[in-house]
Amino acid sequence: MERFDHNYTANYVLLILTLFFLITCNQVEKGTRIKIDYMKSEYVDERNVEIWLPPSYHKNEHNKYPVIYMHDGQNLFEQATAYGGNTWGVPETVIEYSKRGKIPEVIVVGIWNTPKRFREYMPDKPFYMMNEKIQNVLIKEYEGEPLGDEYLKFIVNELKPMIDSTYRTKPDQKNTFIMGSSMGGLISAYAITEYPEIFRGAGCLSSHFLGSLQYNGPEFSDAFAMYFSEHLPSPKNHKYYFDYGTKTLDALYGPHQLKVDSVMEQSGYMNGVGWVTLKFEGSDHTELSWQKRLHIPLEFLLNKN
Repeated sequence: MERFDHNYTANYVLLILTLFFLITCNQVEKGTRIKIDYMKSEYVDERNVEIWLPPSYHKNEHNKYPVIYMHDGQNLFEQATAYGGNTWGVPETVIEYSKRGKIPEVIVVGIWNTPKRFREYMPDKPFYMMNEKIQNVLIKEYEGEPLGDEYLKFIVNELKPMIDSTYRTKPDQKNTFIMGSSMGGLISAYAITEYPEIFRGAGCLSSHFLGSLQYNGPEFSDAFAMYFSEHLPSPKNHKYYFDYGTKTLDALYGPHQLKVDSVMEQSGYMNGVGWVTLKFEGSDHTELSWQKRLHIPLEFLLNKN
């Protein structure tokens, strides 16, 4: 008869439970990531969505959290999926600055992009304010017309209700934010302007006010500035964060950003209060640059003032 060693079995089970406990604790300390594969939409193509819950989420079941919706979700959390192998370091930054008391803990929703990224991140209304010739140039470059309005309908009508019904969020406008870089900066600025009752603040890093990767003309930034002048919401309860660097693609942004800044000021936004534009000498158009300064828009947007 085979001898059954109860001590060995008990020790083995204890080891497995200990490892599980350590892994679980490590996950909780770093926050928790939940991935939704191929989320379907009535408005745009299906895509992956990742939700990051802060460390305290599973420790205190009564806590509710602000939410930041971020574009280019595959670049936020994991090196394996991030462009160039560098992420935004979102969990690390949120954890560090919340521990310092600089920001509250937040839930971050990372929305992956698709092959239609340029079309989905292009704001429709400014686009159609340009002359038809420039529109056609960009339609050829994008391989189709803008889908920005449809993409925002996906976020506002489908994704946000799902997040608010599934997780312990603070769903009101003053606790809802949107953020992205490059074309993601454009669609973030457009989102808060189109849906001022939904979003309190927008983080727009290295916003691509050129509208094109092949042509550096004034048409799109002129159109966006005109759109802003006609549609900006009240500065009393909205925040816009803009920035840009001085190297690679960012080196082209200064004159275009100045047009937008001028409209912000004329519309009653006070620099440093409801709006800020920062220039980062030596910064380029990469995830690593946005990672290094991510804490700045987070602090600006999540500050209760």
